[in-house]
Amino acid sequence: MMEASSPQQPLLAELAGSLQTIKSAFGGSTDIVIKEIPIGSGGGMQAGIIYTDGLADTAGILEALMLEVREAGFDPDRAAGKSPLAILKDFIIAVGDVREIADYDTLYTAVLSGDTVILLNGFAQGLAASKRQWKDRGVTEPSAQTVVRGPKEGFSESLRTNTALVRRRIKDPRLWLETLPIGRVTKTDVAIMYIKGIVNEDVLREVRTRLGRIDIDGILESGYVEELIQDSTLTPFPTVYNTERPDAVAADLLEGKVAILVDGTPFALTVPALFIQFFQASEDYYQRWDFATLLRILRFISLFIALLAPSLYIAITTFHQELLPTPLLIGLAAQREGIPFPAFIEAVMMELTFEILREAGVRMPRAIGQSVSIVGTLVIGQAAVEAGLVSPAMVIVVAITAISNFVIPAFNMGISVRIIRFALMGLAATFGLFGVTVGLVALVLHLCSLRSFGVPYMAPFAPFILQDQKDSILRLPQWVLFSRPRLISQNNMIREQNRAPANSTSKKGR
Repeated sequence: MMEASSPQQPLLAELAGSLQTIKSAFGGSTDIVIKEIPIGSGGGMQAGIIYTDGLADTAGILEALMLEVREAGFDPDRAAGKSPLAILKDFIIAVGDVREIADYDTLYTAVLSGDTVILLNGFAQGLAASKRQWKDRGVTEPSAQTVVRGPKEGFSESLRTNTALVRRRIKDPRLWLETLPIGRVTKTDVAIMYIKGIVNEDVLREVRTRLGRIDIDGILESGYVEELIQDSTLTPFPTVYNTERPDAVAADLLEGKVAILVDGTPFALTVPALFIQFFQASEDYYQRWDFATLLRILRFISLFIALLAPSLYIAITTFHQELLPTPLLIGLAAQREGIPFPAFIEAVMMELTFEILREAGVRMPRAIGQSVSIVGTLVIGQAAVEAGLVSPAMVIVVAITAISNFVIPAFNMGISVRIIRFALMGLAATFGLFGVTVGLVALVLHLCSLRSFGVPYMAPFAPFILQDQKDSILRLPQWVLFSRPRLISQNNMIREQNRAPANSTSKKGR
């Protein structure tokens, strides 16, 4: 058996030798179909067909080679001056994307990507016809980012399906797409999408540079790319935004951001990512502006509850009882009578229990996951109170903290809040409100030091940009959102010309 070819080894002109080299490279894998068929008038020319069963649709190509090529009028005797490969490419194979290949490495990548490769005896080149066909999940509703009002379409695991969903929303020739393979073994297709003339060119160059530096065996999900291109690894906060909603990607592209789509995953990445972005939902722009503003304010209230509620409870009940009204203080003291643990140990026990139950609910089969997490929370909480291990007030604080954490639209930002919550609880148990204050100051300083692809993470708050406050904590009416974020899009800042609503003066019946 022949040895597998090395990368960039040119194809052999002898068809039998090429096919044997290909068989050796794939180790006789049963899903790699290698066929030798006669073509041309009277079958005077031998052709080789190589494709991956289950990835390529070869019906039309085989029909063209077996039937239509006989009418093309080329034989070995008449091949001089008229390339059979050119005839196949231009007149016979009815596929939009047909390209020539000249080495084995390109051939292997094409075959494993779903292309059909055609080789002719006597020629050291071949053709790769892109007619891919594989089973995918199709377009379904996003599972992690649901909305009441808005599109119900979500990305799938097919890169071409995902790019088509974005192009369906942005019908502009300036929406450019660049695709590059990443991964020495997997050779995963990674696509960069941006709108020429709106995108921040500095960010685009940085994206290309960071993707070009990736040298890894395989990319199996966009999380690989996210971790390899993010700005800082010494922070719990995400600096790359991920979403499975095509409308969210389209909205980010219109703001001048860059989208990164990875084949094999429904989660797309957009950069640069700002802190405020993780608390905004697509539905904010589909509801009325006053409803959206109320929901955003509610999310920030939930953020402070999820971040500070346990630590404030620990600090006040342990060090600062004078801050509580006397009736409330007496009630809490009565509840804690007989509790063997301090408030900090109570909070850690309940928080860890709830985190375990939440993770169990996610990992268990969907049919029983939610019921187990709900029933487990109720049973364990009630049993812990009756056993005298924790106080009822602590159960209430932990419950409202967990519920507030679910209000945050971005799952990865919710995880960051959960991590920081434990650190603030430790500071509260050690130094009281002084420790919580120092922790918050350090947290704000850390957030202000972060950048996402060169853009300040806390923009438009730090640095403070007045014109961008219209779409931060508040969401003003659409006719006010006439400009793009200043630090993201340096070009084509105006996206809307009408800066006031149209008021009709006509009345019915007149």
